[in-house]
Amino acid sequence: MDYSAANTSLWGFIIQLALIAGAILLATFLRQKVPFIRRSLMPVAVLGGFLLLIVKYTGLVHVDNTLMEMLVYHGIALGFIAMSLRVPEEASSQSGSFTGLKSGAIIVSTYMVQGVLGLLITLCLAYTFMPNLFKAAGLLLPMGYGQGPGQANNIGSSYEALGFAGGRSFGLAIAAAGYIVACLAGVVILNILSRKGRLGDRAAIRSDVQPDAGFFQSKDEIPVSDSIDKLSIQIAMVMIVYLATYLCAWGITSGFSAISAGLAKTLNTLIWGFNFIIGSALAMLLRVLLQKAKNSGLIRRQYQNNYLLNRISGFFFDIMIVAGIASINLEDIRGLWVPFLLLAILGGVATWVHLTIVCKKVYPNYYYEGLISMFGMLTGTISSGVLLLREIDPNLQTPAANNLITGSSFGIVLGAPVLILVGMAPKSDLMCWIVLAIAAIYLALLYLLIFKLRKKKDA
Repeated sequence: MDYSAANTSLWGFIIQLALIAGAILLATFLRQKVPFIRRSLMPVAVLGGFLLLIVKYTGLVHVDNTLMEMLVYHGIALGFIAMSLRVPEEASSQSGSFTGLKSGAIIVSTYMVQGVLGLLITLCLAYTFMPNLFKAAGLLLPMGYGQGPGQANNIGSSYEALGFAGGRSFGLAIAAAGYIVACLAGVVILNILSRKGRLGDRAAIRSDVQPDAGFFQSKDEIPVSDSIDKLSIQIAMVMIVYLATYLCAWGITSGFSAISAGLAKTLNTLIWGFNFIIGSALAMLLRVLLQKAKNSGLIRRQYQNNYLLNRISGFFFDIMIVAGIASINLEDIRGLWVPFLLLAILGGVATWVHLTIVCKKVYPNYYYEGLISMFGMLTGTISSGVLLLREIDPNLQTPAANNLITGSSFGIVLGAPVLILVGMAPKSDLMCWIVLAIAAIYLALLYLLIFKLRKKKDA
């Protein structure tokens, strides 16, 4: 075997990972040393992605877009699997399943608001000034803003295969704009609320509280380092679940193909595009099986370590974000600036207005914490939601941060129709209008759940 630089298949992958690592380290340095960047709250991974994108267009380095797309696709699934393997803490039920359900309804209703607005924008443009515009492109707004670069990449790629030239880059550009809205607009909103006295005495003072041993390890866990390192065990569980995810997706899509070629054409791309949902479900199943095995005495120790699983998911998400932004092809959206700007700007405004209404109903005791955290997550990711929340709730004393987690769990169930809608819309012009109507009706049903559903004792 040739181990020299001539063997590009041997060294290419390492070089691309080193570029990502260099971008992350440079972004970390800039965030620490440049006050404007630090005050913007822009996540390091987002800044690193933009830095690598800029360097790519200077021609100083070669960025392998194909490899970057692979990292985005696998990164989102591996990150969610690691998150889903975590053992729930007893305190995580403090906000209650009822609030978790309503938080899930807030998340999915925001997808619907973004989807309805996005479709209205692209349909109006397609029937007036831009007759060649891919009419279903508006559904990339909830994918990019609501679900982040992973889903924007997956759905954008599937739309590109269906005729939307530049669909993948368009979706990733929407996701990148979402980060800017979450971080920059979010900070501006916080400053305005603070000047108006809406935040009271909730000062943005970061606490340097040292975590205790329980933060790193729960009782009855396997040793930190025995015959095998504990981190190796966590990674092994993640990879085994991902292998099972692949086999499960392969089995489902093979079944569809055997039943009907038309059915397979409609659903197979969605199954592979949403593989992270299958992975999350399998990870939760493994978590339950391990707990039952421990309760029955079949195993004596807890194998999952929440701290390490958090670090693993954070690692994959950081890689995914940097790779996703760096792989954007600006040439692909050269003729799409009008719909891009309309979706990015109006999407941010609509998301804020919608959340001010629903969060006041669901989080009356910590309205601004709930509002700011949801806005950060539903324009960026859960990390940007927590970043904004920490500015007014440094120690995460309110249930707002936990609502992002529990709400996302319920959101997977309530958001299942999204899988169908994003696959239906590109089929025809008529189907776009049907999807628009279905999304509006589902939004109304979610509003009923948010505003009318009450606990039995309050009814």
